[in-house]
Amino acid sequence: MPNDHGHTHIDPKSGDRRVSIAIWANGLLTVAQIVGGLLSGSLALIADALHNLSDMASLVIAFAARKIARRPADETMTFGYGRIEIVAALINYTTLILVGLYLIYEGGMRMISPPEVGGWTVVILGGVALAVDTLTALLTWSMQKGSVNIRALFLHNLSDALASVAVIVAGAVIILYDMRWVDPATTIGIALYVLYMAFTEIGGPIRTLMLGSPPDIDNNAVVNAIRAVDGVVDIHHAHLWQMQEHAAALDTHVVVEQEAWGRLHDIKRAIKQVLEEEFGIAHSTLEFEREDQAHRGAGLYGHGANRKEQTQ
Repeated sequence: MPNDHGHTHIDPKSGDRRVSIAIWANGLLTVAQIVGGLLSGSLALIADALHNLSDMASLVIAFAARKIARRPADETMTFGYGRIEIVAALINYTTLILVGLYLIYEGGMRMISPPEVGGWTVVILGGVALAVDTLTALLTWSMQKGSVNIRALFLHNLSDALASVAVIVAGAVIILYDMRWVDPATTIGIALYVLYMAFTEIGGPIRTLMLGSPPDIDNNAVVNAIRAVDGVVDIHHAHLWQMQEHAAALDTHVVVEQEAWGRLHDIKRAIKQVLEEEFGIAHSTLEFEREDQAHRGAGLYGHGANRKEQTQ
């Protein structure tokens, strides 16, 4: 069921505090890495700094999204503001993709003519980055289980921590063997991993924003469960979607037996009970049609472009 994730709930203020700490930590780290990268000539260090800069921007976006998402529904946003976190996640993953593509380009150019790199600066700042990235990942780990917005942040920071390890290794190889090509090669490796993480996760937010059906609900099972309710003949014009990340909804037309029309209220209650208990769908909008006056030729899903006029 979509609402049963078994994740640990954290007080909103506590969660905001964690994200704030992560923002400041990543901001300070980004400045240090950019300065260190320019002084040492390390593209890998600057690559890691740009990745951290995108993380800081992502943290700011996520922080704002968390605040906005808690606003109650109003006349402007009648469904509430919860979907802002989905939008934030999409922005963050898109940023990751852009950063990854840019780093591959820069790394390729540096591979042609590797510059001299200050290995010790790379190793020291890489170690600092690893500590900050690990801290940020730990701050968001328990929060990411129930939020696609925070999950995007967690994956950002997890990839950062792995990238920092790669930067440290690259710096050590440069110190020991003066293999300067390792620095841009490491940059490309970091970028490829960033792209892999982003493309793996971006589909979820896109699906939700496109009003796709919840991925953890079997549509056919929902349809069959409604059809099995006593008095129901069939359904059509069904729309399964997600109001928010963990709130699935169903809008559909239900065709009822002519003889059962008098107990419409009981049928409606039975359908809603099945939807909530078996599939976790707490929000459903049901439009009922008597069998002898139902739409003919209507499609099961969508608006039913081939829908015929109701029989009179």
